[in-house]
Amino acid sequence: MGALADLWGFGPTGPQPFPADAAVAWALARSGHRHIEQDGARARRTAPVALDFSGIAKGYAVDAVAERLRGLGLSDFLVEIGGELRGEGIKPDGQPWWVDCEAVPGVAAAPLRVALHGLSIATSGDYRRGFDANGRRYAHTIDPRSGRSLENHVASVSVLHASCLHADAWATALGVLGPAGMALAEREGLAVRLLVRGVGEYLSPMLKAMLD
Repeated sequence: MGALADLWGFGPTGPQPFPADAAVAWALARSGHRHIEQDGARARRTAPVALDFSGIAKGYAVDAVAERLRGLGLSDFLVEIGGELRGEGIKPDGQPWWVDCEAVPGVAAAPLRVALHGLSIATSGDYRRGFDANGRRYAHTIDPRSGRSLENHVASVSVLHASCLHADAWATALGVLGPAGMALAEREGLAVRLLVRGVGEYLSPMLKAMLD
């Protein structure tokens, strides 16, 4: 989806004029996994698509730092990059790495505090990065089905997972799917908190079990 991310001003080229319908259609036709063939660890483009790794980059980096620290013999640490975190072991006072999920403007939800003990958490939301045009807010997450900014009123998705990369990827994907994605989260056994403007909070069964 690199072409779409660039078109909407969220890629390496930076801010762009508001895209015309024809430009969105052009970029959408040049997006999608159907244009990429995989053979084990190798991949080949079959069309001039551009890859955008922003949905997993921070999570990948957190995992990479954590594995490096473990390689140095450290067993107790907290890694944070751009709001994505991974905690291993315990703090010096014997407590786990407690992390408070950020409150989302305009969404009423109870505070959520989680313990990162061999766990990661990643959050994807619409309130940190975006732009205003034509009387509405355009979030940085693009719906690959329409080629446009999300319009499902999802304000935030937080996912707990052993892998920060997976937590990061799932947070983005479930943000695109919206409330309908909670059935997928349940099937996959994911710990998920979904906040929707005008609706409220959804918690997956796995997260509820962790909080009990």
